[in-house]
Amino acid sequence: MIREAAACWIPRRRPACAGDDGHCKLPTPPRFDNALATRAGRGYNAATMSKPLPSMSTNKPSITSTSATEGARDAFTRLTFLGWSGGVAATVAGLAVSFALFGYAIIYWRNADMDFMVIYNALVMNDGKPQHFFDHTAYLTILTVKSWFALLHGLGLLDAWTLPAIPPATDGPAFDAAMTQAVRAGRVLAFLIATASVVIFAGLARAILRDWRVALLATLAFALSGGVAVHSRILRSEFVAAMPVIFALMILITVGRRALLVRPLALALAAFLCMLGLENKVQAILLIATVPVIILPFGGGASASVAFWRTPSAWLVAALAAIAAAIAAWTAWPLVATGFDRALLDAAQFHPLLAGRYGLYQALLTCLIIGCMIAYAVIWRISRAETIASIAALVAGAALALLMLDLDYDTSNVIAVINPLEKMLTFADARTAGAASGSSLGAVLLLMLDGLGSVLARYSFVLHSSPRPTVFLTWLIVPGIVMAWRSRQGKSALQASALMLAALAIDLLGVRRGLKSEYFIFTDPLIVLAGAILLDRMRDLRFHTWAYPIAMILFGLHIAVGQAEPVKYASKRTGPESICEWNNYYMPLLPLPWCPASRT
Repeated sequence: MIREAAACWIPRRRPACAGDDGHCKLPTPPRFDNALATRAGRGYNAATMSKPLPSMSTNKPSITSTSATEGARDAFTRLTFLGWSGGVAATVAGLAVSFALFGYAIIYWRNADMDFMVIYNALVMNDGKPQHFFDHTAYLTILTVKSWFALLHGLGLLDAWTLPAIPPATDGPAFDAAMTQAVRAGRVLAFLIATASVVIFAGLARAILRDWRVALLATLAFALSGGVAVHSRILRSEFVAAMPVIFALMILITVGRRALLVRPLALALAAFLCMLGLENKVQAILLIATVPVIILPFGGGASASVAFWRTPSAWLVAALAAIAAAIAAWTAWPLVATGFDRALLDAAQFHPLLAGRYGLYQALLTCLIIGCMIAYAVIWRISRAETIASIAALVAGAALALLMLDLDYDTSNVIAVINPLEKMLTFADARTAGAASGSSLGAVLLLMLDGLGSVLARYSFVLHSSPRPTVFLTWLIVPGIVMAWRSRQGKSALQASALMLAALAIDLLGVRRGLKSEYFIFTDPLIVLAGAILLDRMRDLRFHTWAYPIAMILFGLHIAVGQAEPVKYASKRTGPESICEWNNYYMPLLPLPWCPASRT
């Protein structure tokens, strides 16, 4: 080791010396510019290593010039010239400009589905009436808008915060003014939630990725994605459902890569976030089911448990965690029992998904989660005590989040959250419902193949265009996975593949509902993370001749394609008459001026 250290700075032609122990004694190294001291050919006298040769005294190279040359070639540096804080601030500013131009000021009924549904429920609940909309269930979105309206009213900023505050439909101008005020307040909340999510995504991406510049580029790609473009200006349930689960995944990736004493608490937080997402939209169950599998390759040499978790004291902590989980589960059990109440399920026209019995796939999903946790522990050397404590923490976190349903209790929300797939099937087409009932294995395979072809066509963009710029990232991610594998970056290739396969599987199921732009938010972050992980590991790509031009093309495509949907809605010329097809069902106590009063 001493000889290796000495070789770093002792000239090769310097005679070896020997001490009493037979090894070189290292004198104090002279201070000199590292850029000038590597070789005698750079201008330093090889004997003294102290003064430049006379012939080189006027052409002394420097680190500054070398760095400037590399910086000019480094695409990452050119793309992130604003720095981390400046880049995040510029991204948020760009979102604000887009929101102001193509969101806040457009007419209040333009995005009635679901603006009107969410706002109507907030208005009636602020008037003391129960929640009326349960389709998704949009539970947290409605509660958030309800509280937001009450806060703005308390600050004197919003008059139209309850149903009685909305003028009658017969007074058209007053009705329009009040609804405009309410809808714009809701849109501001949607923008604030989207902006906060982008900032949180940025922070977690920086914790996952080694290079902050790659984290900033990933943040920009996410902020300009089709999912954020849609949900930053309208009130829907998908964004508040998807982002907690995405954050849970990113937290698990972060804490899985490094040994921490409090790692089980991070798993409790992840479970809490996943359950929150499920409470807002039942489709989040698809994303939640992929998380245990995605996380398996995201470990490393530093993932092994810290020393504490291998001591006898760790078992005491694991026992306490198990007791806490049991208490939390016992507290939440009445909600679970209500969720499986057969009378309530029959009244809601639910039908069991498997073998004519409720609760089977929920048990299978629980086994999958626990099985993946045990597999992760074996692969990455997590101690048994920490594994047991983590499982207990997971149960406690999910149970505590389930108790959120008691904030404004309604059995319709409970049965939907406990039976998410059955809830989804109530909106499925006849072909999907028939395949889900298990009538024919061939029908299931044909349905899956049809969905796969449709998703791949959308990923190509050429065969099926969509306002989703992340599809262009897939064009680079797939060959990037192959390159990473061939360059012996197998772990990074496996991680990116897991994320991409999860996105493909979720989109495959989502395509049965048309894979609308509102659903992009469930998989866009997975695609962005896959690309960022590859880019973070394959660092030589930033010096490629085409790296900067391709990045700029992608930047332009993200802006043009991602903003296409907001621009389309802002420039529409159609009227609000189509709302009359569903307003009496979803808003029975709020007649609309342009809808016939006699319609029931």
